[in-house]
Amino acid sequence: MANCKTDCIEKPLSLVFEKLGRVVGRHPFLFLLLPLIVAAALGAGFIFLHEREANDIEDQFTPVNGPAKLERVTVVKNFPQSEFSELRLASEGTFASLIITGLQGENILTKAAFSDIIELDRQVKSISTGNTFENLCAKTKGRCMSNAILDIINYNATEIVSLNITYPMNNGMFLGTTIGGVKLNNSKLTSAKAVRLFYFLDEKKTNGSSDWLDGFLKLLSDYTQQKTSSKVSQRNDCELYLHVHVSYFTSVSRQNEFETNSDAIIPLFSVTYILAIAIAVLSCLRLDCVRTKVWVAVFGVVSAGMAVLASFGLLLFCGMPFAMTVETAPFLILGIGVDDMFIMISCWQKTEVNKAVEIRLAETYKEAGVSITITTLTDVLAFYIGLMTPFRSVQSFCMYTSTALLFCYVFNITFFGACLALNGRREKGNRHWLTCMKVPEATGDDGGCCVGGAYDKNTHKEFEMPMDSFFKNYYGPFLTRVWVKMLVCLIYAGYLAASVYGCFQMQEGLDVKNLATDGSYVGSYYDKEDEFFSNFGPNVMLVIKDDKFQYWNTTARESLELCLESFQNLTVADSGIPPVSWLSEYMQFGQNTVINLNNEIQFKSHLTAFLNLSGFSQDVNFTNNQIHASRMFVQTVNIRTSIDEKNMLNAFRETAENCGKLQTPVDLIVYHPTFIYFDQFAVIISNTIQNLVVATCVMLVISLLLIPNPLCSLWVTFSIASVIVGVAGFMALWDVSLDAVSMIILVICIGFSVDFSAHISYAFVSSEKSSANEKATDAINKLGYPIIQGAVSTIAGVVVLSAAKSYIFRTFFKIMFLVILFGAVHGIVFIPVFLTFLGTCSSSREKNKPNYPELSDKSEQPVKSVVIQNVWCADPDCP
Repeated sequence: MANCKTDCIEKPLSLVFEKLGRVVGRHPFLFLLLPLIVAAALGAGFIFLHEREANDIEDQFTPVNGPAKLERVTVVKNFPQSEFSELRLASEGTFASLIITGLQGENILTKAAFSDIIELDRQVKSISTGNTFENLCAKTKGRCMSNAILDIINYNATEIVSLNITYPMNNGMFLGTTIGGVKLNNSKLTSAKAVRLFYFLDEKKTNGSSDWLDGFLKLLSDYTQQKTSSKVSQRNDCELYLHVHVSYFTSVSRQNEFETNSDAIIPLFSVTYILAIAIAVLSCLRLDCVRTKVWVAVFGVVSAGMAVLASFGLLLFCGMPFAMTVETAPFLILGIGVDDMFIMISCWQKTEVNKAVEIRLAETYKEAGVSITITTLTDVLAFYIGLMTPFRSVQSFCMYTSTALLFCYVFNITFFGACLALNGRREKGNRHWLTCMKVPEATGDDGGCCVGGAYDKNTHKEFEMPMDSFFKNYYGPFLTRVWVKMLVCLIYAGYLAASVYGCFQMQEGLDVKNLATDGSYVGSYYDKEDEFFSNFGPNVMLVIKDDKFQYWNTTARESLELCLESFQNLTVADSGIPPVSWLSEYMQFGQNTVINLNNEIQFKSHLTAFLNLSGFSQDVNFTNNQIHASRMFVQTVNIRTSIDEKNMLNAFRETAENCGKLQTPVDLIVYHPTFIYFDQFAVIISNTIQNLVVATCVMLVISLLLIPNPLCSLWVTFSIASVIVGVAGFMALWDVSLDAVSMIILVICIGFSVDFSAHISYAFVSSEKSSANEKATDAINKLGYPIIQGAVSTIAGVVVLSAAKSYIFRTFFKIMFLVILFGAVHGIVFIPVFLTFLGTCSSSREKNKPNYPELSDKSEQPVKSVVIQNVWCADPDCP
């Protein structure tokens, strides 16, 4: 470690930036106008925003090429739908739905309640939007699909009291998805709290169906508004009559609500912009009317805004899909851009004020260039690694954000550098920050409204900021006390324990109801569905896709029956409801008619007639005297949480795989439309781990190249791991699941971990102080304020998202808040303390250092090189 060179890349890179700074300082107007023209030209790409929007939930939030999507292709190919059957749908279908509950949880199976339900059913079927329900409905045998519970009572409310209804199967009709919150007596229904009605439409009549669904939503929302204005009932329910509450939903509701999320985020961006400017101005504000950096701070925020405009416009020109997750990117870019601005201002303030502007800017670029390059590299690469994920919403976010960060970097060293140069000219002329009128030079330590331009006459530099003095004189010495270090260790142990505990509580997958806005009727419907209809899960389709399977062969049938028995014995399957099997019914038919179905010719010759008579014609693909595929159905139960959904999917797929290993293999797949969303469980953890490992390795390589110190690399690794565990654990405790949204931020946190950790540890090992405590204090003195500035600016960039009514935007805020908070705490609390336990880590450079006497003039002290939150600074007191 002692012989390890630290400037093999940094030194030539610093020289390049020094030359660039000199050029920018000489021609500031060129570098001011050129980025403005580029941003304006590329920003024209926003005219394509509407056509580039990619808000399809399935496309954006389910894995690309997920198994269920391929299984759906097999189902659609082999079983084209001729007659409507809800059980046999390959998609969710086109429908409207109502969940009707009794007042205050009362029994819904009453004459009064069903009188209201029947009237409500009549009004829904009477909706006419150019087409009637009768013309648009999905039909079987020429009749619209009806609701089983209304068929049972024959649309007569008085019969609901006297009928003996068995549950969940009643005369061959499955009522598990129709009646919820039930109480039974020997399988007889005694009471229920909810009834659900479905109104399925013909999927081929897309235009008419869309208008009818809009009419349905208008009818139900009108009732909701009337009820809200009269303050009769709870929010989000629709009180149509005296005895019932109604929640409603359609097949397009989730998509419509998801798309409205975009409208709510636009006002928040303007608030963020104002907040960022305010924080930047306050952070750079000085009482000296010449030395204050008000306009520089404002244009630093403008530079970040230009980066968003140019990068988004460029990608829109290139045809890159614009997912809704991308709308969170400007908030993050604003925070990171302001952070880079603080670094450049910090280095500018450490240059001598009496030098020429171009020389000062050259020195600033030499000091800050490597810093913002490291920051940009780590963050951009972290985002580009996110392109490896199989979720299009993540890919879109990572592409837009990484490109915006690159533009932010370019605009910082061009546009913002030019602003810094012009501001330097104003300072050189001792002009007022607002009026630009020349003011008398201050003679004391501080300027005022009438005089300004004060600076340290000994160092010829601007006076130290108050926060720098705080970290140097108070915080650093306090943190290195023995009892404080013990307290920090106890706090870290508590942090780690809570984080690990939280990791074991983590939920996986994105609940589709979270894609709707808060207070939406969609959320109300899903809540009622979870409350009353979670006893029964999806009816899973088992598709035998082997066209060589011999259904007439006794041995083959035994294997198939054994396979079905394996599915039926699963804990997630309902053992009380036998599988819906055309083959079982056909074999029973053969026994009743004395047909030898063990003979291939006999089996095939009677099959078509049986299928048409029995209603199983859509379950067997029998063409050219060959069975190409067939399907059966197994009912699932107790699928209440995302863990249940994951376990069910895994259990069914594992069982299907085992069926292929029987003595007579049964080649089958399992499918249900919801499996397309459940597929995220199969990839979310593995992809997150893969991205984290790859990103961590990349960050370490960058750290070793630009800050090649083995001990520093060790602490970078430790900090990354510690922050990731903390963020993952606490996000679970904060009710955030591991999904396509949170996975983005977990990858981001690696980049920020490097920003906060690599340089605090390097500042420690490169410090020339003699003891470990002094080294820690020295590192905190140099890095404390920049870390706080960076953390505050980044959190300010996303804090307004906490007020959003969308789960996606709130999740983005929560995890970013945890990332920045834990990263900053590691940087200025945990790592400095832990480093003191390892000794001084002295290098040969320190051992051979000559013993200089104390000098009164700081400018005459030997120059030493330290790192300031990615800032290479040559001044001994550089904060």
